[in-house]
Amino acid sequence: MMISKRPTAALKLGVVLLSTVMLVAACGDGGSRKASIPSSDKKPSPRAPGQAKAEEERPDKVQAHEVPPGAAKALAAMQKRIEKAAEKNKGKTFTSYLDESTGQIVLTTDASDEAVAEVKNDPDPNNKKEIDKAKVERGKTTKDVWNRRDDIPAFWGGAGITASGGTCSAGYAAKNASGTVFSVTAGHCWANGTVAKTESGANTYGTVSNRRLPSVTGGTTDVELVGGSSYAGYVYTGGLTSTTSINVVAAGPAYAGYTNYCHSGRTTGQACGHTAQSVNGQVCTQTGCKSPVIVFTGGTMIQPGDSGGTFYAMDSSGAWIRGNTIASDGTTGYAEPWTVIASELGLSIVTG
Repeated sequence: MMISKRPTAALKLGVVLLSTVMLVAACGDGGSRKASIPSSDKKPSPRAPGQAKAEEERPDKVQAHEVPPGAAKALAAMQKRIEKAAEKNKGKTFTSYLDESTGQIVLTTDASDEAVAEVKNDPDPNNKKEIDKAKVERGKTTKDVWNRRDDIPAFWGGAGITASGGTCSAGYAAKNASGTVFSVTAGHCWANGTVAKTESGANTYGTVSNRRLPSVTGGTTDVELVGGSSYAGYVYTGGLTSTTSINVVAAGPAYAGYTNYCHSGRTTGQACGHTAQSVNGQVCTQTGCKSPVIVFTGGTMIQPGDSGGTFYAMDSSGAWIRGNTIASDGTTGYAEPWTVIASELGLSIVTG
């Protein structure tokens, strides 16, 4: 079983910063507010309703720095080499920018001395002059800011996804016969064509397709696919803002009597200790009757918003996918079996 921090590079290309990093400072006044005092004894001219403020009134009123053209040119050339170095040195991070207050190039990285030397090696003597003056900060790893409710590609199972005012959970990554990878979730979440986002709204998660739901398409399954982005064979572990995962190793049927099934969803996080009471149950809700379903009890029960989340067993090798959670009465839960989903939609599991 691999429980780890967000995989770098191969699974999360965004971890490697390939361009100038913009440093954003959050400013505040500590909660206190003072009246604005005009610089003259004349009243300020009234602003018509809806009239935009003049740029001169901006809160970030500082004198713009003149960027040294030589340093800017050297930085642009160095950043092209950084892109190549980042690709070559998978898992290592780089940031670079021009400190406009000093006119000095700044490079931060956790890569090797050799990689840094390659990045700084510019054949243009004018560029090299600027790069040789660069401030290099070593041993610093730059990470994306993300968690279960603010996921980034490649997306993991158990994350929060939202659209049209509703919130569900991602299940796991699966692919069709042509190799296209999707995220699997519950069919009662959204209609085909709906564009879902991560729960934070920061990233587009994908577009819904292949919806199956008794009240909409007939049949007895509750599943749909979300596609168009990057989805990986990992499932969130831990709590609601977790950044850790377990890798998917396989998928197959659930077994009645097993006492330690787990689920992963945006409302209750990861919880284990579920006992499968049946693998041939039926659950009828406002969206129709679904069967066969996995019936489970025990442990921290799934809650609204966990729909679509991963239902799995785990051991030292990783997560064994058994289905998606779809319903609960507070003490008993129900999951759409992976075997039914795979057969109906022609899918195979994506491992991590």
